[in-house]
Parts: sequence; structure tokens; C-alpha cells
Amino acid sequence: MSEEILRLPAEKLFQAEIDALIAAEKNPIPTGWRMSPQSVKTYICGGKVGKTAITTKYIGHERLVEIAISTLVTDRALLLIGEPGTAKSWLSEHLTAAINGDSTKVIQGTAGTTEEQIKYSWNYAMLIAQGPSHAAMLKSPVFNAMETGSIARVEEISRCASEVQDALISILSEKRISVPELAVEVAAKKGFSVIATANTRDKGVNEMSAALKRRFNIVVLPAPANLNSEMEIVRTRVTQLSENLDLNAKQPADSVVEKVCTIFRELRCGETLDRTQKVKGTSGVLSTAEAISLLCNSMALAGSFGNGTITNEDLAAALQGAVIKDEDKDQVAWKEYLENVMKKRGWVWIGLYKACMELV
Repeated sequence: MSEEILRLPAEKLFQAEIDALIAAEKNPIPTGWRMSPQSVKTYICGGKVGKTAITTKYIGHERLVEIAISTLVTDRALLLIGEPGTAKSWLSEHLTAAINGDSTKVIQGTAGTTEEQIKYSWNYAMLIAQGPSHAAMLKSPVFNAMETGSIARVEEISRCASEVQDALISILSEKRISVPELAVEVAAKKGFSVIATANTRDKGVNEMSAALKRRFNIVVLPAPANLNSEMEIVRTRVTQLSENLDLNAKQPADSVVEKVCTIFRELRCGETLDRTQKVKGTSGVLSTAEAISLLCNSMALAGSFGNGTITNEDLAAALQGAVIKDEDKDQVAWKEYLENVMKKRGWVWIGLYKACMELV
């Protein structure tokens, strides 16, 4: 059955690693948790327990992971902030998978998210027929997390309207939800917490109030510090993603990963990696997550319409779609980059340059 599911949750995908950590546990386990904070860190940052190798889920500052985990031991909620593609959602999912064995209590923040999705709503057919009752209540992921003493996730909280964000203030302060229709108050069990994510590009959409921010411990996840770090993240995630997809293609060579990461970093930062030349930026974010997606798309092209090895033509087609988001502005910036930077890098880059120029 699991083979028919497009994307398994983290606790299913890495079940063997989680089971091994739980079986080998020797440290104190907080109430509501399945393993100790030390084991959660090992699960996130990688290591070995017995004969089981624990893969690295988050490549970055381990101290940030420790701060995030220790926050969840307390009664404070956790807010992960960073540029798009800095693994906020990825880290959030794996933290809940390790701590509770359930990463599926998720609210996806959008302009259409309502207060009912944060608290509870009703089955209106049952409500009309029988009146308010526990059976007629539709509980939100936050409500379920409070009842079970587990962690709920709120993705892209800054995309929610202000009144929706404010619904979290009383929950995080009082650790209870009032249900006036049933004349009851539901108190959170020990272990309850919330992990929210917000990206800095959306800061002006619905900026969080100071009152709500005070309820969170904030951890800022930085973009990869250098080219090698970004390449390692991209290689790891492309390998993991492609294993669950029928791409029928070989893993991208290191030279291909390096080219994609170099292009993205230079367009993102507005200068070449050696800082000798300014580069006109594009309107897109060109995050690490997009680099991962681009390489998976290139593998799909190579596997479906090629010999299974990513060619310059496959890469150029994927780059065209990733870089050019605004037809007028980005087309000019991309063409200038090809002529002024890529073309001058010699024979290693000339094949990709020609393939890209055919599409411009």
C-alpha cells in the first residue's frame, strides 16, 4: 500500500531509524515524547545507534537544532524563520516525527485559512439534526494536539490573516480551548506545543503581532553558508526524493550539481562567487529547495526522453523555467548572465551556455 503513496510522512519514511533510537534510549524522556532530546538531535543531525546509521536530515548549525529541541521541552512554542528553501518545513516535520511519531497534524497557512481551522468547526448536518455535541465537532490539528499532548505544525503563519494569527495567542498563553457551545474548556496535556514557520520574503503579507511573537521562541535558519554546504544539501535531498519517484535516471554528477548551485548562488547574491563581477538579479528567490526541484525535473527529462543521464539540454530547459519568472525583467537578466558570466568560463561551461542560449 505504501508503494502507491506519492509522499510518505517522515515517521514512515525513516521508521527504522526512529525505532532504533527508541530501542537504544538511555536518557530521560520528557512527558509526551517518544525519545530523549539527545536522541532527537541524533535523528536530525545524523550519527549511528548500534548498527543502524542515522541519516542527516538537516545540514546546518547543530546549535540551532539544539535550541529548537530544547524549546519544545519547555511550554514555549517554536517559530522557525528564514529565506524560502532554508528547510524550515523539513526541520519542522522531522522534529515532530521524532518527538511524537506523527508529523501530520498540520495547518497550511494561506489567505484563506480561517479561525475554525485553528480551533474547531462543526458537521452542520449533525449540528442541525442533533444540536451541539462532541460527535458533531470537527477538531483542528491544534485541538487534536492539545488533547493528545503532541505537537501541531502551522506552516507559513505570516500568510494567515491577523485575526487567524490572534486565535493562537490565547491557545499558546492559556494552553486551553474554550467551546462555549458545549460549555466546556479543553486543557492541553503535557507535551503539547506548536511549531510555526514563516519566511522572510512574506514579512509584509500579514506581519505577526508583537503579542504573538512573544509566545514563540524564534530560531532563524540561515541560507547555506557556502557552495559546498549547498551542494551537500542538494545532493542529499535529490537522492532521497528520486528514490520515491520513477524517474529512470542516474543521479546528477557532482559537476552538474555544482553548476546549478553556482548559478543560483550568483543570481541570488548579485555577484559571482569570486566577487569580481556584479550580476543582475532575477525576481525569483532561487532557493536551495528550487535547485533540488530543478535537478529532479532534469532527471525526469533525462529518464523519459533521453538516455537516463542529465544532458546540458535537460539542464538548460529546467533552468529556463526556474530562473525566468517575470518574462520581461528576468529574460534580460538571464541573457546578460549567460553572455557576461557563463560564456567566459571556458569549455567546461560552454555546452550548457549554448543549450541555454537556444532557449532564450
